[in-house]
Amino acid sequence: MSAAALVPVTLLGALVGLVVPPLARRFTTASIRPGPRRDTRAWLSPVVAAVVFGGLAVARADDPALPVLLAVAAVGLVLAVVDLACLRLPDPLVLAAGVLALVGLTGAALLAGTPGRLVNALVGAAVAGAAHVLLALLPRSRLGFGDVKLAAVLGLPLGWLGRDALLTGLLLPHLLHGGLALGLLAARRVRRDTLLPLGPALLAGAWLAVLLG
Repeated sequence: MSAAALVPVTLLGALVGLVVPPLARRFTTASIRPGPRRDTRAWLSPVVAAVVFGGLAVARADDPALPVLLAVAAVGLVLAVVDLACLRLPDPLVLAAGVLALVGLTGAALLAGTPGRLVNALVGAAVAGAAHVLLALLPRSRLGFGDVKLAAVLGLPLGWLGRDALLTGLLLPHLLHGGLALGLLAARRVRRDTLLPLGPALLAGAWLAVLLG
């Protein structure tokens, strides 16, 4: 992608970073966990959102689904803030991401004349959703069904990009989440029974899978 095209996308990401915190507060004011409220806006700055958008633009400049990836990323940023604040992935936001992904990828497949990629996207959603249902049903699993639904939604763009991206997007979030949990335990910032949000790891892992896939 040329610099002339990359700059507007990056600036759009920065604008999204400004809008995300007030949107997230709409879903967190009534469901904040007991105890000191975390300032999740510190990491979700316009700079971080610009990096997310810029990375997608550089990695997928020639993909007709780039606008869809950007739209899902925008909703994902809001979801990450909400999950960090109150261990919750609101259904309306997950549904919005799913509708954007499904409708957008359908349009991209029709315009590009690649219906097979849409089938791959649907398979990706089914595989990601089924895999996380199994994980949620394991004894002592802390995986919530909000995480399952988000994983299925993220399976759509990952499946669109192919098997390698899907497999990376399935494995990488749990490696990130596990590494973070171990690090926090070692630093005595959390206990073994402390619940940690998985949504941000699912989103970060999917983003990295798109970049690497």
